[in-house]
Amino acid sequence: MDMFLRARRGVVAVGAAAALGLLTACGGGSGSGGGGTGGADHGGGDTSATASQAAPTTPAGAPSAQGTQDTSAAGSGGGSTRCHASQLRGHVGRNDPGAGQENFPLVVTNFSGTTCTLDGYPGAAFVDGSGRQVGPDPRRAAGSAVKITLAPGRSAWAGLSFGNPEISGAKTATPAGILITPPDEKEPVKVDWTGGAVPVSEAANLTVFRAGNGG
Repeated sequence: MDMFLRARRGVVAVGAAAALGLLTACGGGSGSGGGGTGGADHGGGDTSATASQAAPTTPAGAPSAQGTQDTSAAGSGGGSTRCHASQLRGHVGRNDPGAGQENFPLVVTNFSGTTCTLDGYPGAAFVDGSGRQVGPDPRRAAGSAVKITLAPGRSAWAGLSFGNPEISGAKTATPAGILITPPDEKEPVKVDWTGGAVPVSEAANLTVFRAGNGG
């Protein structure tokens, strides 16, 4: 009888071990191995894409900045989004010529009631009275983008520089306006151009946005 009981206990132990092994195999792994998702790096976008970025480099003769990064809205900018053309008004600041260059600040001001951000290079294009582009797209001057928080009423500017056509001998035209497109946007802010003739056989240079009005 003792022999029989010992044999029966051995069978029960083997069966329990097999059942435990089956449960372990069925319950393993949470599926995390196949979840590799690559986040898109939008470069001119959120800068802290901006974050690794130092103060932008001003090309020779470009207007000097009047201020550093706008932090006036730091407390209210938590829910802010990038600035759209519908929130901005633009103007071309005073020319600051030098070393054979014409240097204009392209200024945008947040006239909405909502804080928004700018980050990177604007788009810019001279246009004639019919809205057709005059001359090539500007080249981007070397510089690092910094996220600028624009509270209502605050401004940012980008430097537009080109060679004096009277010195360079470049072919010229006199635009009726200039289109300034915020970073990562498609709709531009249209601004009257009163800066006279511009070269259309060579490209201008354009800097990243900086806080202030460039004056």
